[in-house]
Amino acid sequence: MVRWLAIVDNPQLAEHLRFFQELGVSGISRDARWQLRETVLQPAPAPLPEAAENAPISAMNAKEESAANAVSQAVRTPVKLVGNSEEVLLQIRAEIGDCTRCKLHRLGRKQIVFGVGNPEADLMFVGEAPGADEDIQGFPFVGRAGQLLTKIIEAIGLQRDDVYIANVIKCRPPENRNPEPDEVETCEPFLFQQIDSIQPKVIVALGTFAAKALLKTQDPISRLRGRAFDYRGATLIPTFHPAFLLRSPDRKRDVWEDMKKVRDLLKIGSGDEGSSVGRS
Repeated sequence: MVRWLAIVDNPQLAEHLRFFQELGVSGISRDARWQLRETVLQPAPAPLPEAAENAPISAMNAKEESAANAVSQAVRTPVKLVGNSEEVLLQIRAEIGDCTRCKLHRLGRKQIVFGVGNPEADLMFVGEAPGADEDIQGFPFVGRAGQLLTKIIEAIGLQRDDVYIANVIKCRPPENRNPEPDEVETCEPFLFQQIDSIQPKVIVALGTFAAKALLKTQDPISRLRGRAFDYRGATLIPTFHPAFLLRSPDRKRDVWEDMKKVRDLLKIGSGDEGSSVGRS
């Protein structure tokens, strides 16, 4: 056990310890207990029937509306992919490509912000959408809110590389507005693929929008946090977004209570103890 020090020569370390104290953390442990879990592979999709490929043009014209609906459904339900978690994530990213499926591609976004972290993580964080810093760098949660998220992760004994971080949508909305329903409908199947590939034990929904989008509810985050939900084979824990904590630092203790539940679910430790979690 490493107890807090009254005086620390390293200013960065001192700031880090002060942050832990704000959360109510009284100590940390260096015990590392890695948890292993097998990856379940999905079967390859069946090829299209030859008859479908050679359908007469007249028949296709007669079913133009049905074909359009089929394309829309294909966007909402991406094909199944095969491989280990890392390989499947690469396939999902390749499937997204330089996406033009919704209007965000022509509303100023610079690039796709896919996701980052351990492809076999037991803990996954899901935010709302990329911001300006993320749109420039191409990675989620790299701005001030991202720096705070890193500290929150470290507060339960993990490193950022131990977890996986993604957003509900992969493109920055203009002026950081909330994603619109059609944008969510188009993009969320790729998030579902990420979740199914990684198979985390715990998912933390960061903020009102992510929680509402995942749980399909209109309840505010203030009503959702403090509870646990079954979600796609994982336990989903809603909590406040780090950007909200920057504006309302008095709610950090609420987030710490939520993260202690995450720590317990992952069996990182109890009391003041913690350990790294992941699958190698």
